[in-house]
Amino acid sequence: MDALGAILGQRREIGLGGVWKEMYRGWSITVMREVPFTIIQFPLWEGMKEWRRRTQGHEGISATESAVFGSVAGAVAAGVTTPLDVLKTRMMLSTERQGAMKLLGQILKTSGPKAFFAGIGPRIIWISAGGAIFLGSYQWAYNALGTIT
Repeated sequence: MDALGAILGQRREIGLGGVWKEMYRGWSITVMREVPFTIIQFPLWEGMKEWRRRTQGHEGISATESAVFGSVAGAVAAGVTTPLDVLKTRMMLSTERQGAMKLLGQILKTSGPKAFFAGIGPRIIWISAGGAIFLGSYQWAYNALGTIT
């Protein structure tokens, strides 16, 4: 709430339009992170399900299998997109507005390339758990609704 209060407190200095821009700082880099994440996660999840169907010899995929595949797909996508997440976080938390490329250069100069993988472990764990829950639940609902005709 402190951050929101600080942003809203700037209304007199930067105007309502400026406050609006501050509220959505980092949305473009968020999109730049989410598109590759989705391009990695969903085809990987579907590919693992297809592999399982072929090796199993029947069409059905259980919710548990889907949850495991969702967890793996989420972990891979999270690991690969961690540098974009670090860039997004730094952009959103910076005290002044700056472009992604300028911030990227600044991070490389001050902290080196290793900085782009800060927090990779917790991110992989968190997102793999989310992938298991979300994609396992989706498969459960898909299977349950598929029996209704």
